[in-house]
Amino acid sequence: MSNPNDNLPRHFLSLLDLTPEELHRLIRRAIELKRMLHEGESYTPLGNKTLAMVFEKSSTRTRVSFETGMTQLGGHALFLSPRDSQLGRGEPIEDSARVLSRMVDCIMIRTFEHEKIERFAAHSKVPVINALTDLLHPCQLLADMQTYLEHRGDIAGKTVTWIGDGNNMCHSYINAARQFNFKLNIACPEGYDPDDSILQPARDHCLIIRDPMEAATGADVLVTDVWASMGQEEEQLKREKAFRGYQVNDQLMAQANPDALFMHCLPAHRGEEVTASVIDRADSVVWEEAENRMHSQKALLEFLLCQD
Repeated sequence: MSNPNDNLPRHFLSLLDLTPEELHRLIRRAIELKRMLHEGESYTPLGNKTLAMVFEKSSTRTRVSFETGMTQLGGHALFLSPRDSQLGRGEPIEDSARVLSRMVDCIMIRTFEHEKIERFAAHSKVPVINALTDLLHPCQLLADMQTYLEHRGDIAGKTVTWIGDGNNMCHSYINAARQFNFKLNIACPEGYDPDDSILQPARDHCLIIRDPMEAATGADVLVTDVWASMGQEEEQLKREKAFRGYQVNDQLMAQANPDALFMHCLPAHRGEEVTASVIDRADSVVWEEAENRMHSQKALLEFLLCQD
């Protein structure tokens, strides 16, 4: 007798939705798909497949990486702008999911409240991908883990230092520490800690250290993000004051291991969370990290849509 759960779609709302083995396999596949593309090899397993891209939060990198990646895989991407979607404003989220998932093969959502994407996925007949919520940004972590593997090998047992706000990127790094088995030092000022419900299950991998210089000591990767994310613009001055001592600069990088990598999800505000001397140095991997969004997301689309 078949299990009714066998017909349920796999979603990617969090790094925790995949096993560590699946994540490692996906990252290696992303590197292979990148090689194939750079060598001019055509690979189009998603012919006649459509990805609906629902944006309540706009983004250059997210749209270009998903739309281009879907095209390279032989499929089609349908862009729904903030004016076209308005999840839950007029039509219940559950109804939007039921309707849209009967017309397309996969749905990517970039929105504010995480519970919106959870409700949508619960009523979708096709895979749903979290392209960013206020709580998590798992697709960026796929790209970051791919970038580290390409440049330094396995990240297991290494030390990553997060500098700045305990935001959605920090939350996804906490989940990544669990799934990829690395140590995460979190340097954030009082009042800007990550969500305790995400931090507590990862306590054996994570440590909050208020002093960024101490947190950066011996690190293999330093990561940061803007001090005020989209929707927090009115807090800009308050946040500038709170994060003044949490800038990634040459002095902070000098505390890390000599071959430490600097990562940033972009866009970056030079002179605020990071100096130009750090982000623009010759060996910066930030631009390759951005490119890898496309390759890792292609691997994710293949994983979700080409399962036997």
